[in-house]
Amino acid sequence: MKNFDVVVIGAGAAGMMCAIEAGKRGRSVLVIEHSKKPGEKIRISGGGRCNFTNVDTSAKNFISNNPKFCLSALSQFSPLDFIDLVDREGIEWHKKVLGQLFCDESATQIVDMLLRHMAAAKVTLWTDSEVRAIGQREGGYLISTGKESVECASLVVACGGKSIPKMGASNFGYKIAEQFGVRVNETRPGLVPLTFEPGFLAQTTPLAGVSVEAVITCGKKSFREALLFTHRGLSGPVVLQISSYWRQGNMININMSPDVDIFEALKQARDENGKQDVQTALTHLLPKSLAHMLVGEDVGRIADLGNKKLMNIAARVHNWQVKPTDSEGYRTAEVTLGGVDTRDLQARTLEARKVPGLYFIGEVVDVTGWLGGYNFQWAWSSGFSAGQVV
Repeated sequence: MKNFDVVVIGAGAAGMMCAIEAGKRGRSVLVIEHSKKPGEKIRISGGGRCNFTNVDTSAKNFISNNPKFCLSALSQFSPLDFIDLVDREGIEWHKKVLGQLFCDESATQIVDMLLRHMAAAKVTLWTDSEVRAIGQREGGYLISTGKESVECASLVVACGGKSIPKMGASNFGYKIAEQFGVRVNETRPGLVPLTFEPGFLAQTTPLAGVSVEAVITCGKKSFREALLFTHRGLSGPVVLQISSYWRQGNMININMSPDVDIFEALKQARDENGKQDVQTALTHLLPKSLAHMLVGEDVGRIADLGNKKLMNIAARVHNWQVKPTDSEGYRTAEVTLGGVDTRDLQARTLEARKVPGLYFIGEVVDVTGWLGGYNFQWAWSSGFSAGQVV
């Protein structure tokens, strides 16, 4: 039977980062990955270019029962630290308007970088290997796999959440937590398209492909990004963002013209060219098909419409109230909300408070970032933090 100082379950962003840091400290490290290749979620992220961090990362960008829990790990390894790592590897990148950083070329550059650092740190990687049982014994853990059994002093659970099951995602990490008496908070899909009733789809399907800048609000939370009409309803970054705050039964409010007061613009159009159709006037402000849907029955010359009707049209643009029926679920969710309860973990090390040598990092923990590189930064930071002590 082989013996390692550290066994990491999961060769994703957090798991590989933890393994690298532990290996650099001279620890013997084994990473066990059930997929045939490591870093698969990294490879598909950011449209294949990996939104690997966000320069504006702070605690406000995370959802958790304890929103400040992430601060310790983020302070130990910040976005600037990961950017420095990427720069030293010669990987070219670019920044988008909301602070997101992407590879200029391919997400595989990030995976290859991590694999090179794992090799340099003498980390052993088993892919296509299933963990079948975990037992606790004096001084450590016994892990049984499809290949063989191994012993370790420290066990790191980095096997992610339930999102995108076709890539092998499961509730395995939560089962490990429960096995050792570590609490798990309710989980649900996050950063996921929302679904709608047939009547709504009949109204919006003709708009498939149309995109506008929008502000979307649910309760007290608002985001401003692109809204995309699809054959399945509404999607785009702004919908994915609000989905993490939306609960079944809630309404969402959408402002599809955050920079232009539609009522004032229509009044001006009426004063300047009252003979034009109100739909025509609105198409100068919004995509044509969207303008036609929003005008509804208020057709005719804009000169014939009083302020009340113009205000009604403006309200449909600025305060479109929509009630989703559900989300598309873990099948298309980018992340899993909830997870291992942070009350049972040490913030600095990610070690279970009552189970020495057991660590939880990355998505399996009840720390979920917004869309835009925040979840990768949590993975790097939590992996780095655990890697300093395992």
